[in-house]
Amino acid sequence: MTSCAGQQFIGGRRCATGTASLHSVDAHTGQALPGAFYQATEQEVDAAALAAAAAYPTYRALSAVRRAEFLDAIAEALDALGDDFIATVCRETALPAARIVGERARTSGQLRLFASVLRRGDFAGARIDRAQPQRTPLPRLDIRQCRMGLGPVAVFGASNFPLAFSTAGGDTAAALAAGCPVVFKAHSGHMGTAQWVAEAIVAAAERCGMPAGVFNMIFGGGVGEALVKHPAIQAVGFTGSLKGGRALCDMAAARPQPIPVFAEMSSINPVLVMPGALAVRAEAVARELVASVVLGCGQFCTNPGLVLGMRSPEFSAFVEHLRAQVADQPAQTMLNQGTLASYAHGVAALKALPGIRHLAGAEQQGNQAWPQLFSADARLLLDDEPLLQEEIFGPATVVVELADQAQLLAALQALGGQLTATLIGEESDLAAAAPLVAVLEQKAGRLLVNGYPTGVEVCDAMVHGGPYPATSDSRGTSVGTLSIDRFLRPVCYQNFPDALLPEALRDANPLGLLRLVDGQPSREPIR
Repeated sequence: MTSCAGQQFIGGRRCATGTASLHSVDAHTGQALPGAFYQATEQEVDAAALAAAAAYPTYRALSAVRRAEFLDAIAEALDALGDDFIATVCRETALPAARIVGERARTSGQLRLFASVLRRGDFAGARIDRAQPQRTPLPRLDIRQCRMGLGPVAVFGASNFPLAFSTAGGDTAAALAAGCPVVFKAHSGHMGTAQWVAEAIVAAAERCGMPAGVFNMIFGGGVGEALVKHPAIQAVGFTGSLKGGRALCDMAAARPQPIPVFAEMSSINPVLVMPGALAVRAEAVARELVASVVLGCGQFCTNPGLVLGMRSPEFSAFVEHLRAQVADQPAQTMLNQGTLASYAHGVAALKALPGIRHLAGAEQQGNQAWPQLFSADARLLLDDEPLLQEEIFGPATVVVELADQAQLLAALQALGGQLTATLIGEESDLAAAAPLVAVLEQKAGRLLVNGYPTGVEVCDAMVHGGPYPATSDSRGTSVGTLSIDRFLRPVCYQNFPDALLPEALRDANPLGLLRLVDGQPSREPIR
């Protein structure tokens, strides 16, 4: 680490005019870790946003290949961080070293994936409608379209993924790929981790000759509002609670110039266990499902928080298997004391709700979280009880028994938007599942068959999004290469001379792109 530890990253420099009053905490002990971080001042928030705005014209004008080289350089710098870095992340999050090493590989891998997207060039969405001077009754002028970066993006770090959804995570990678400089708000739960990664990003930017304000980072509480309201910021990326995401959306909408907020917020990720599966593998499904519920102490946005099935002796036996599996699970340390307190509050609220029965799980005590299993009366779901649809961030799940498929369909219709929805069934179940799928397609961004939602592959086809409240905008995704779309906007060029057009639209097709020319895909130059 540098001698500027704890200071803001603004325009390629380190600065601190506030007080060194912030400390990272050891997630195992709750004790403050050595070293202090400076609370960002209003002036520093302003300077960071203006630095990003100053970098934007130069950065967005760089070729896609240059931006790809930058992303590759960040990935290389992340991979080169040593044991001290891994130890810092482990201390701040209580996550094991193997998890951190794997998450770092995912983070650098998604940076390299976006680099490949830039070299491929299809993100530009090039469309060309050539002039038709002889068309009657009116001729058509030459009209061409491609996409460009929106402008500076504010990104908020997530608590549960200190690397993959944080400083150099998916939102930052997608924004930088789109040609948008970033102002990153470091998460208070892992400021030391954020500092390591930010130094790697800035070093990569310097090596690649990027403009100084292409990446900026600020520390502190209460700075998010000023960042979102700053007129230089043109979009926001956020992963966190429904309350926090909704507040950002409302702030952004109330600006004189409203801007989009791409917030991934709350999901209970229903799992439908079907009769055929219960008949042949109920115990195995219970074991696999509980393993998904407790994975990483349940601190995943795709954690299966609702299990649905139709009334039968087999379903009753399945619930007993779930109860035994949950009762056998050990307690785990959560990311921080705030997360543990929130989990304990959610568990207590469920226990106090009429129509809820606590099936398994030790009483919460000490600084670790015990897995919990509940059952709920079907009427709670059908009557849209808010607490039953509220995400409990931790290793807890609720089982609901429905009378028949008609009631199951009604329960699905009552659900809010979800990141995922899962069907567990045999071939005979799935052959009759079309009505269920038709409803789930309206409710979730990713549908699974005979798998579990924890674990999100970073690839071209992935969707990590869904209708509200899972996200603030169901048209996008925060994982996978399609996530670049959130930070791009289409620009149309009418009757432009070739030399003034972006390379993606020039007659010679210098980038070799597959373009839509007069309604037909083509890589050929325009003659």
